[in-house]
Amino acid sequence: MTAPAELAPPDAGVRGPAREAGPPARTRRRPAGARRLAGFALPAVLLAAWQAASVSGWANPVLLPPPTTVFSTLWQAATDGTLLEHLWASGFRWVTGFLTGGALGVLLGSLTGLSRRAETLLDTTVQMLRTVPFMGLTPLLILWLGLNEAPKITLIALGSFFPLYLNTFAGIRNVDRKLIEVGKVFELNDAALLRRVIIPAALPEVLTGVRYALGVAWLALVIAELMGATSGLGFWLAQGREFVRVDIVLASLLVFSVAGKVVDVIVRQLEHHLLSWRDAYSGR
Repeated sequence: MTAPAELAPPDAGVRGPAREAGPPARTRRRPAGARRLAGFALPAVLLAAWQAASVSGWANPVLLPPPTTVFSTLWQAATDGTLLEHLWASGFRWVTGFLTGGALGVLLGSLTGLSRRAETLLDTTVQMLRTVPFMGLTPLLILWLGLNEAPKITLIALGSFFPLYLNTFAGIRNVDRKLIEVGKVFELNDAALLRRVIIPAALPEVLTGVRYALGVAWLALVIAELMGATSGLGFWLAQGREFVRVDIVLASLLVFSVAGKVVDVIVRQLEHHLLSWRDAYSGR
């Protein structure tokens, strides 16, 4: 992916402090691995506090089992195959629903972003559907599609569609007009203008939409697996609630959080690779 064309301000003949100051001083940055490990410091502290509260008797072990009990439940589920079965079922639904809804969101967002006529015809309908809550659609999906995999995947696809539609549309419409004019100066045709200017300039917002849509897809997955599912992490969580097994509820939530973090790291690495051309502010 090539970087969008930019208008470089001329600096020939510029005098004074701006030219004489020289390059800014380099700041020391910690290695990337150290920064990633530092991000787990707060979760580690919370786990330690949780364990201390359980050992000291401050927390009711029935309502809040200690982390050791939760990890023991996870280990047992991993060794007897239960965890792998639920992960496989949830992963299939999540990936299928996300790819379906995400692809439609990018396609429709690109269409309405590039065409005012398409925006006039489609955007109002999409915005109206976007405000309908997930739980309001659940009974209709069950009545229309039954209790098999179709309503579950449809619900996840709907949850993934809207963030990517909005961010794709916004990314295209926020492309600097000067970049478009530069492309026309170089006599780029519509296809080349789209490939070399519009897509690279809109990509940061699209990738932000991907990260948001992945999180919404996890939320939709839990709701979907409460619709008559017989496997999946959401089903496992519901089992823990029905049998008053708080350790199972916490174990399933822990798997959700770890899986979500792993997927987010993968997307951020992809974002870093695709947007390596950017010279954007990355914090201090």
